[in-house]
Amino acid sequence: MTWTSALGRGCGWLLNHLVHGLALTRISPNALTFIGLVINIVAAFLFGHADAKNADWMFFSAGCVIFTAGAFDMLDGRVARRNNQVTVFGSFFDSVIDRYSDVVLFFGLLVYYGRINRFRYVVLVAFVMVTSLMVSYTRARAEALIGQCKVGFMERPERIVLVIIGAVFSHWGAMGPVLWVLAVLSTITVAHRIVYTYQNTKHLAAQG
Repeated sequence: MTWTSALGRGCGWLLNHLVHGLALTRISPNALTFIGLVINIVAAFLFGHADAKNADWMFFSAGCVIFTAGAFDMLDGRVARRNNQVTVFGSFFDSVIDRYSDVVLFFGLLVYYGRINRFRYVVLVAFVMVTSLMVSYTRARAEALIGQCKVGFMERPERIVLVIIGAVFSHWGAMGPVLWVLAVLSTITVAHRIVYTYQNTKHLAAQG
C-alpha cells in the first residue's frame, strides 16, 4: 500500500465517521449547507481585515477556515443521502448558498486590496468574481436547454482549492498568480460552455 492510498483510506474513514455521527443527530442537510456559508463569511472577514503587518497570518488562517467550510460542503449531500433527506429544494438551496459562498470570499479579497490601495487587484478580483458566477450560470442555463453541460475545467472545487493555495501560501505571494489563473481558466470555461451549448442547440433552431 502506498502512502497516497493510505492517506485516501484514512480520509475516507474519517469522512464516513463524520457523516455517520452527523446523521445520528438528525441535523438538516440544509443547516449544514448554511453553516458552510457562515464559515466562509468568517474567512472573508479574515481576508478583509488583513493589513500589511498581519496579512500572511490572516490569509493563512482564512485558508484553513475555507478548508473547514469545504468539509461541510462535502458533508451535507452525504448526510442527506444517509438519512434519506435528498430533496429537489435541497439541491436548489445548496447551489444558491454555494454562489453566496463564492462571492463572499472574493468580496473579502476586494476589501483587502481596496484597503491597501492595490487598484489593479481590486479589478482582477472583481473580474474573477463575475467569471466564477458565469461558470455556474452558463452551466445552469445550458442544462435547462440540453440536459447536461459539464464541460470546462474550472468548477467550484477547483476554484476553492486554488483560493486555499493562494491564502495558505500568501507569504510567498501566491494569491496574485492564483487570481490570474482563476481569471483565465474561468473565462476559458465560460467560453467552452457557450460553444458547447451552441453546438448542441443548432439542431433545435433548425427544427424550429
